[in-house]
Amino acid sequence: MATITRFEDLEIWQIAKELCREVFIISTKTSLKNDFKLRDQINGSSGSVMDNIAEGFERDGKNEFRQFLSISKGSCGETRSQLYRVFDRKYISQEKFEEIKEITIVLSKKISSFINYLNKSNYKGTKYKT
Repeated sequence: MATITRFEDLEIWQIAKELCREVFIISTKTSLKNDFKLRDQINGSSGSVMDNIAEGFERDGKNEFRQFLSISKGSCGETRSQLYRVFDRKYISQEKFEEIKEITIVLSKKISSFINYLNKSNYKGTKYKT
């Protein structure tokens, strides 16, 4: 695996950014924009996915990174749950629902895989180098 020096290079962060963008689009281009609480919740949880990946990476320690990835995975599930409410309230089409739901499923699996990779890795993080 190539050495990654910036969180922006992580595939999981890039997918999380795409998720956040898709959520923002539906929150501004559909009637969801008038459901202030749900709009803010789903925008917040989708942003939390990408932000926790970034924050964990920047902590420079494997254990902290794994913890933040776990939080990010939880936020991904939270976003998917909120997406069901967005769909049930008819703010988005079945097609858009399935498209964004698939992003959350793929992302959740990739975050899990990355956590598993870190669990097996001997890498401790740059903060622990002597």
